[in-house]
Amino acid sequence: MTGFLTFMDAALDEARAAALAGEVPVGAVVVRDGRVIVRARNRMRELTDPTAHAEMLAIRAACRAMGTERLTGCDLWVTLEPCPACAGVIAAARISRLYYGASDPKSGGVAQGPRVFEHPQAHWTPEVYGGIGEAEAAALLRDFFAARR
Repeated sequence: MTGFLTFMDAALDEARAAALAGEVPVGAVVVRDGRVIVRARNRMRELTDPTAHAEMLAIRAACRAMGTERLTGCDLWVTLEPCPACAGVIAAARISRLYYGASDPKSGGVAQGPRVFEHPQAHWTPEVYGGIGEAEAAALLRDFFAARR
């Protein structure tokens, strides 16, 4: 049996970059065939766009890079449980596997809240693995918000 290869460190690097830019520290990477094809971080303030979540930006960039709207065979690594809107885009893009770090009891849409992939109308359900790098991802968020209170 081979070891588990994680790309959460790359997503955490993006989350740290988001925090340095004054954005909520969430980062994401899209991986295909064991290689990172795109990296993204939250950029909502920078772009004045409420949809500029790390996941959305990563999926958009991956679709452009691959020349298709379907990312079957791709993995999405994100530092925070995706919100319901991002979960919907993950399904629409046909992401094969979702790996996320910290749970989001307030705004999550995968294991919390509406549980988008468990809904009977979900047209695609990726394999989902939560809690990878959770301690570091949660600490980034906690420290970011503590500094603003």
